Amino acid sequence: MTAIEFDEEREYDDDRFSAVEAFRSDRMKVVCGYFEPGQFIPVHAPSSDVTISVRSGTGIVRDGQIDRRVEPGDVVVVEAGIDRGVEADEDGRLEALLVTAPPPTDAEHEPVRAGLQRGEFDPRGDSE
Repeated sequence: MTAIEFDEEREYDDDRFSAVEAFRSDRMKVVCGYFEPGQFIPVHAPSSDVTISVRSGTGIVRDGQIDRRVEPGDVVVVEAGIDRGVEADEDGRLEALLVTAPPPTDAEHEPVRAGLQRGEFDPRGDSE
């Protein structure tokens, strides 16, 4: 069994969102995500499903072509191969638990790295 305390794992970074890995196997990856105001995980579409459970704060989750408003208690599931991204609102922190199955490959995270480097939520320029 793997058990962590979400609040004790809390870690923020002034430059980009913080992802604290809670568990990883060949079948699943569980991450505690901590976002300062305006921070984001850039839009990408890996071949894995993701479940995002918002614990605190508000923001948006990109689900295909839709930017869904989220708040504490919301759970969003985005299927494999569908565009997804997470962005905290500008006026507060966002904390969420993210579960991906199976874990995305390093190559599938290239759009994430590119977007973070350029400071773009949608590094492909498809944002609405």
